[in-house]
Amino acid sequence: MKLHRNLVFATIDSLDLIFNENKQADKVLRNTLKRDKRWGARDRAFIAETTYDIVRWRRLYAEIAEVKMPYSRPNLFRLFTVWATLNGIKIPDWPQFEDTPTRRIKGRFDEAIKTRALRESIPDWLDEMGEKELGKLWDKEIAALNNQAAVILRTNVLKTTVKELQNSLFDADVETATLKGYPHALQLKERSNVFTTEAFKNGWFEVQDASSQRVAEILNPEPGMRIIDACAGAGGKSLHIASLMENKGQVVSLDIYQSKLTELKRRARRNGIHNIETRLIESTKAIKKLLGKGDKVLIDAPCSGLGVLKRNPDSKWKLNPENIQNIKDTQRELLDSYSRMVKDGGQLVYATCSILPSENTEQVKAFLKREEGKDFTLVSEENIYAHTSGFDGFYIALLQKK
Repeated sequence: MKLHRNLVFATIDSLDLIFNENKQADKVLRNTLKRDKRWGARDRAFIAETTYDIVRWRRLYAEIAEVKMPYSRPNLFRLFTVWATLNGIKIPDWPQFEDTPTRRIKGRFDEAIKTRALRESIPDWLDEMGEKELGKLWDKEIAALNNQAAVILRTNVLKTTVKELQNSLFDADVETATLKGYPHALQLKERSNVFTTEAFKNGWFEVQDASSQRVAEILNPEPGMRIIDACAGAGGKSLHIASLMENKGQVVSLDIYQSKLTELKRRARRNGIHNIETRLIESTKAIKKLLGKGDKVLIDAPCSGLGVLKRNPDSKWKLNPENIQNIKDTQRELLDSYSRMVKDGGQLVYATCSILPSENTEQVKAFLKREEGKDFTLVSEENIYAHTSGFDGFYIALLQKK
């Protein structure tokens, strides 16, 4: 592979913003990729994938390159050199690459990978927490979470079938495969921009990981029900729920951010969904109005996001133990408060995109022992691990109210 100066410089600029200014990787790349209209799909893919790769392996590469935060521009080029050398790419004869110790890189790599926190490129505290909570599973799981995420689509069954969607995408040169055990999912065989296809514009699919698609299936909404999605965000799961309800009944989508609910409304229009009502949580009134009103309630709780490190590798550098403790306190409060919206005889699903038992099964056990959870029993729980499923790490618990 021959390196092109403008693509390498765009990558370095992106890394500078992500590492030194603490900007979100996906937002930085969205802006970077708009910079030059002449870039083709391959150019954009190089910038995005290289940037994500260096973000994912930051600690390991910094150890090999012998650089420390904050990274100067020459330091960022040293990180890039490590990435290129380990990927078998020849370093060009540019002034920016002078004095880079290419010969020492492989030797330092062999030494660094003897230590798990360096090998998997994670902070020490996270390595200790993962081992404490997951024991021997942690080794396999953190390795799996360092693989690039597959692109999974969820068919909008209100508008099309899996087969029809697959054929439409094939006509647009996008090849997909069905996934056993995931009735509405298609996996892209190669990464490509599916958002420019007619199928997307017509609302035939959403991009949604296979593990995330399990949530609505376990919730099992039926036409005519009133379902409350209590932490709806931009509404990926609300849209899935509404499509399974065949647009019959009502989905009440709640969130504390108006911008996310506005995005949900836009997506619902494209999906041809008209049984979703969005409500902003500005005070406890929004919850009080819905006490005992939901046939089923979904709490897709805020979490550490450790199960989705495949797609958000920069989050491991933004997390800290105090964050995680605050997140657990919030989860506890949401379970106590939002569970009151379940009507007698109704069901509650508690889900997170985390793999830590302290955010998952332990939260549910503690809830069932508290006064607020005394009317609920656990029907089923599913721990989805990246190393066994190949998809995101997830936890889904189904609870029945008396």
